[in-house]
Amino acid sequence: MKLGLFLLALFPIATYAQDSLAVYTSDQYPNTFSSGSADIRKFDNNSRKYNDWSISIGGGPAFMTFADVSSFYDGKINWGWNAYASLDKQISHTFGLSLQYQTGKTNQKAQLPNNPAAGVGSAWTKFQQVSILGDINLSNLMRRVDNHSPYRWALHGYLGGGFMGYKTELIDGDASRWSTNPPRIPIMIDQELGIQSFFMQAGVGLKYKISKLIDIEGRVMYLNSFDEEYDGGGERREYSDRIDYNLINDSYSDATMSFNIGLSFKLGKHSSHLAWHDPLQEVYYRAHVLENTTQDLVVCEKGDMDNDGVCDDWDRELTTPAGARVDGSGIALDMDLDSVIDLYDNCVTVPGSADNNGCPK
Repeated sequence: MKLGLFLLALFPIATYAQDSLAVYTSDQYPNTFSSGSADIRKFDNNSRKYNDWSISIGGGPAFMTFADVSSFYDGKINWGWNAYASLDKQISHTFGLSLQYQTGKTNQKAQLPNNPAAGVGSAWTKFQQVSILGDINLSNLMRRVDNHSPYRWALHGYLGGGFMGYKTELIDGDASRWSTNPPRIPIMIDQELGIQSFFMQAGVGLKYKISKLIDIEGRVMYLNSFDEEYDGGGERREYSDRIDYNLINDSYSDATMSFNIGLSFKLGKHSSHLAWHDPLQEVYYRAHVLENTTQDLVVCEKGDMDNDGVCDDWDRELTTPAGARVDGSGIALDMDLDSVIDLYDNCVTVPGSADNNGCPK
């Protein structure tokens, strides 16, 4: 007893040696995390059940919204455009990542409150953006387990960031215009694509599964540039006495919004994509199928009246005494065939009479 306690204290790892299957390398299956009865396979390309790669393209209008020089001026909309292409990887049924390239142009207008001679200034911004987007499948997170309708609509949420390059130009009727006498040039910015122009974006999208290969999506995205020059208003505040477009409002960061229609082309040989798979719903669906399947064969429908382990459906002796061993048809065993069952036979291997407990006289 004391030796056992000593060994237990000295070698506590021995208490975890519950698996009799020895594993010597990390690629052996089954491993110490299974009893050996489970169907465990190495996760590789051959064991995948769902496609998880896709390519997406799309485009639509874009607007400079929260900025000093805005696409919305005097009750009118100055339309812009944008287009995107992305390579998408689905990590799980609820989360994915996208490497996205986006380009476009916004058009905007503004008027200086302290310089009537400038009139209404017109500006544009051409941009290129590279970003990483996280994609959360909100429908898979919120889908009811008792919803057995076809899964064809999905709401997605997007959040990410990246780097951009852009060019801007603003022309008005006064100082920001092309003129040789006096010499004047418009306000222009040429920001190269690089780490110095970091931005973040977020949005939502509603996808519809057209087929196992193609999805269509409507997407709304909000982009915060963290950059006051993005709207074309100039490099800094109070550029001169007459040019101060960055003082029109208190915003130090210009933002855009885009409204896109896009297509996703799902890549792979499998019939289903991981983004359209809900494992919890699959478990409940299979349980529902089993619960509602008509039983073709009912075992022991009449029970086992004599508790001998043989169903009454095919028990040829329904009154077998308790404790008696029986054959496959439910009849008590009589090894020596002397008409005394083994339960009451004191001489199991020798024939005898019933009045002598199965033993010869």
